[in-house]
Amino acid sequence: MKQVYAQTRDRMDKTITALNSQYASIRAGRANAAVLDRINVDYYGVSTPINQIAAISVAEARILNIQPWDPSALNLVVKAIQSSDLGINPQNDGRIVRLIFPTLTEERRKALVKDVSKIAEESKVAIRQIRRDSMEKLKTMKKNVELTEDDLKEGEKELQEITDDFIKKIDDIAKDKEAEIMEI
Repeated sequence: MKQVYAQTRDRMDKTITALNSQYASIRAGRANAAVLDRINVDYYGVSTPINQIAAISVAEARILNIQPWDPSALNLVVKAIQSSDLGINPQNDGRIVRLIFPTLTEERRKALVKDVSKIAEESKVAIRQIRRDSMEKLKTMKKNVELTEDDLKEGEKELQEITDDFIKKIDDIAKDKEAEIMEI
């Protein structure tokens, strides 16, 4: 049973990690290099993440600088950002691409909070699915006479406690991200 618990925790930890990386790509009011993680550049025919062909730095609270190591990639970076869903127009000075993040409107903040809630709910569903899979493993172990009825009940209770802990973590992370977005 301990192995089932360990596997369950491990899978749930991966769900939390995925949630955090999704939240990192949602921009709040300040510049964050993680918003570029999902943007790829067609570099010599290969789809390459921006952070692999350029140095990315936060110049000020609302400004990101992107400096490609290969100057010929500058226009490719600009094109990739323009075709993304960032909604920011990059400024190209010939050496560096600057992204100036505008302050978010109240309407945009509310839309982002909805996105945060949706992502949190998807993560909770994933956590519950992991719990369901683990409970099936315990039931299979009982069928194979590896567990008694009492062990099964105890295992289900333990899995529920693990699930509740991870659901609470998701709620806390979502609440923090919502507060960050609504902060002016």
